[in-house]
Amino acid sequence: MPENNQPEPNQPTGQPLSGAPSPEELEAAQAASEFDALTVAQAEVATLQAKNTELADSYLRAKAEAENARRRADEEISKARKFALESFAESLLPVTDSLEAGLAIKDASPQQIREGAEATLKQLKSALERNRVLEINPAAGARFDPHQHQAISVVPAAQEANTVVSVLQKGYLIADRVLRPALVTVAAPR
Repeated sequence: MPENNQPEPNQPTGQPLSGAPSPEELEAAQAASEFDALTVAQAEVATLQAKNTELADSYLRAKAEAENARRRADEEISKARKFALESFAESLLPVTDSLEAGLAIKDASPQQIREGAEATLKQLKSALERNRVLEINPAAGARFDPHQHQAISVVPAAQEANTVVSVLQKGYLIADRVLRPALVTVAAPR
């Protein structure tokens, strides 16, 4: 081993190397770094809290708006149900007036009664059509449709099987939905 009073390169000397920070400086730098990180974290927390408050406010507003829309829709449905028949009832009022006027005539002849009944029936059919209540009255020989017709009986006939022979009672549709099927007799298979 050499004896030149020089420490070996990797041996601690107890003295800081020139240019290296002292432990106090290292502690101060670490504290400053932690302070900067804390300041950044606090700023992020404040930003997130503001964003949270903004989102909570937006949520409450959206919730209130949805509740108001639901309430308005419920009111509209209630009104629609309450007044759904108003238009139909208005169109039937002239029919009622005609019937009352016909009954008010004490000495009406059978011909007058018939004419009044025909006029009243015409008014009634017109009122039904205006409210989309349409007749189901298949012609003889028309194809039997189980969605619109109800077969009362199957009869032998000189026409194609499963076709309408006669209509016993008209049916009615309301807005493409069967209100009452037409009662019909149907041709039996040969």
